[in-house]
Amino acid sequence: MTRDPDHGLELLWQAREREPRPGLSLDRIVRAAVELADAEGLPGLSMRKVADRLGFTTMSLYRHVPGRDQLVDLMVDEVLGEHPDDVPEAAGWRARLEAGARQAWRIRERHPWLAEVRGTRHLPGPNGVAHYEYMLSTLTGTALAPSEVIAVVGLVGRFVDAEALHLVEVRREERRSGVSEDEWWGARDTLYDQLDRYPTITYLWTAGGWDAPEDSFEFGLRRLLDGIEAFIKHRDKDRDESRDETCGECGRPLEPAASGRPRVYCSRACRQRAYRKRNSG
Repeated sequence: MTRDPDHGLELLWQAREREPRPGLSLDRIVRAAVELADAEGLPGLSMRKVADRLGFTTMSLYRHVPGRDQLVDLMVDEVLGEHPDDVPEAAGWRARLEAGARQAWRIRERHPWLAEVRGTRHLPGPNGVAHYEYMLSTLTGTALAPSEVIAVVGLVGRFVDAEALHLVEVRREERRSGVSEDEWWGARDTLYDQLDRYPTITYLWTAGGWDAPEDSFEFGLRRLLDGIEAFIKHRDKDRDESRDETCGECGRPLEPAASGRPRVYCSRACRQRAYRKRNSG
């Protein structure tokens, strides 16, 4: 069946607001689907399993949601309903952007399957759009161009998703094997016996590099924010320098020179007046 984007959008933005609560409802279906995905991961999600969880037939679900794809979009918007803590604008862009990234990470820790929702054509619902709006708003007062604001927010979002996908893979293997990640790697003596021929690995090992590893999310988020901060400072410097580019005669802002030497005067008339003043002195 071909997916109808407009039907999915209507479900996300309107249907849940007007449907009655008693009995089987779209809200109950979405909540049950989230619980199932939390327990089994996204590959374990099916309309039949959700129906069994609710005690209804599979066909009953189809009267509320046309298929699994639309259900996943609804699930995503459901879990994105918890928004970042209200960080005042006075705290600065970095504190606000970090709060948004941390909130997104906490949601994915509770619902790791979010990282398994792949593809570029999943429709956003009101909660998803509200979260995106918040993230964009953290940077709109900076020197970044509009396209750079969008690019930075996308970069932060992809970092959070990449870390969450790693979390999904770890939990999937632990669930499948019954052995924790640390226990599994700790038992790989046959591999470690081969590593003494690699000097860099040996040095880092003996120096304790793996004894207390960095938290990958915390380390990555700090370095990412550091890079964004350096970029914004560079843009601030560019903006300050451009503010200094005023006509040496009348003080009006100068248009950037198309090529060659930087402009000093805004017009030929100002250049001539400045020339006459120098000669008359």
